[in-house]
Amino acid sequence: MAKPSRLKVIAIETPADMQRAYAIRRRVFIEEQRVPEEIEVDAYDSRAFHALAILDGNPIGCGRMVEQGASEVKIGRMAVIRDFRKTGVGADILRFLVDRARIRGFRRAIVHAQVTAEGFYLKEGFIAVGGVFDEAGIAHRRMERDL
Repeated sequence: MAKPSRLKVIAIETPADMQRAYAIRRRVFIEEQRVPEEIEVDAYDSRAFHALAILDGNPIGCGRMVEQGASEVKIGRMAVIRDFRKTGVGADILRFLVDRARIRGFRRAIVHAQVTAEGFYLKEGFIAVGGVFDEAGIAHRRMERDL
């Protein structure tokens, strides 16, 4: 499937949009990947910067970034509805978050990438750092890039 041309990525600014992002995360992480519900939503959500990908008024992807000190952000909770994966939607969300981090003066972004998504992050300029570790029952690796 080609990348949707009417896609827009926005900063989440309303409780309604946050609920739309949570619905995507529930579908992808809890229902598809079997991440325990009690760890999917965490204390970082309340202080994170969240993004939502919207196509024709419908939410199809999301992500967030959390400050990790004065110069670093952790990007995570990247999720795209199955029908829109491998179309560039995830890259648009990631680039949106990286741009916002850069604008806010951060110098480094990190992700805990699912091992199956390492190639995606490599294409976006991230490099693998360290070994594989378990997070929520899924193999991950820390990846980072300068901003």
